[in-house]
Amino acid sequence: MAQAQGLGKRYVKAFFKGFFVAVPVTVTFLDRVACVARVEGASMQPSLNPGGRQASDVVLLNHWSIRNYDVQRGDIVSLVSPRNPEQKIIKRVIALEGDIIKTIGYKKKYVKVPHGHIWVEGDHHGHSFDSNAFGPVSLGLLHARATHILWPPQRWQKLQPVLPPERKPLQTEQE
Repeated sequence: MAQAQGLGKRYVKAFFKGFFVAVPVTVTFLDRVACVARVEGASMQPSLNPGGRQASDVVLLNHWSIRNYDVQRGDIVSLVSPRNPEQKIIKRVIALEGDIIKTIGYKKKYVKVPHGHIWVEGDHHGHSFDSNAFGPVSLGLLHARATHILWPPQRWQKLQPVLPPERKPLQTEQE
């Protein structure tokens, strides 16, 4: 009986040692490398949530890939909402710093994206709270890049950076 109690104590002790190692490693991984998120709303239709309210897409958010703010036009990114810091939004990068973009309903018809900023928009114009409402977004608000759709299974795919032809910048920094 005493031997069984000693064995039980060893298992409990081993469990807690593993637990106290696994939790910080998991938290660090989810904070610095990647996590999953459910996409809600219609702002990114048809790229994300094409079925509307029936099913929400679940995406893989890669934190590591944007650690140096290395984003390109067409990337789908998660960012902290400029209007509500408690909320994260998901949008497509339309223009980078130095680009001149024709806006859709913003207070200015043309905007030159300032240094350290990007211009983001939802794919479903008119149903998206994006840069056309709040202007260029600071790179410091970037949270992650959406790289894959994980759920539902029939939509498993890698998300490619695609920029709609009608939303290309009028002038880019390289020109």
